[in-house]
Amino acid sequence: MLGEQGPEDAVERLQAIAEGYGADGSAILPTFEIIATVASASAGADGDYSSVTNHEVIRPWIEAAAANGVYVVLDLQPGRSDFLSQAKHYEEFLRLPHVGLALDPEWRLKPHQVHLRQVGTVDAAEINGVVEWLAGIVREEALPQKLLIVHQFRFSMITNRELIETPPELAVLIHMDGQGSLGAKYNTWNTLTGEPDADRFHWGWKNFYDEDSPMATPAQVLELSPDIVFVSFQ
Repeated sequence: MLGEQGPEDAVERLQAIAEGYGADGSAILPTFEIIATVASASAGADGDYSSVTNHEVIRPWIEAAAANGVYVVLDLQPGRSDFLSQAKHYEEFLRLPHVGLALDPEWRLKPHQVHLRQVGTVDAAEINGVVEWLAGIVREEALPQKLLIVHQFRFSMITNRELIETPPELAVLIHMDGQGSLGAKYNTWNTLTGEPDADRFHWGWKNFYDEDSPMATPAQVLELSPDIVFVSFQ
């Protein structure tokens, strides 16, 4: 959706999408989620099955966001690379107060795996490497708490989830980004949030315009428990 219009028009589109989500009294912070490294079908010159977006392509979106009170989340689909290596590529942006980070284990391949044949996976140890590095940036720059999202729609995507560190510098959020019927999504939600470690994290929900049948309404999202603090659309 983000690429269907330029940054300024995207700001306007966000306002309409956000309608209804303030019904619970929470403040709404419009957000651009930019897939900064994109899973690819071919290995590429470096063999990691991931394409890195140039800084100058992303920069206008980050600047427009800053000018309009919009947050930015840079999303990583690392292929056979690792999350920390890719996050460091965007350190310039992550040192800004309105830029957070998202890790998508679905696209974190093991050696000899390829995208869409296997669902990727990452261990808490690799996530914690990012946690420690990103929290360090927050301290160095005296930034407000920064959002760190980890996507998940099945248990195998994150091993040892209960060991993920949640320092005060970061709001660590598990993003339930599965698609399908509303009943199936509710089942996935209940399963992921029913684990003993669920209360250690913030929680997010993803709406798919074309793949969900039907797509959840704001009221249906807001009635879920635990409370949802991040809602994305694709």
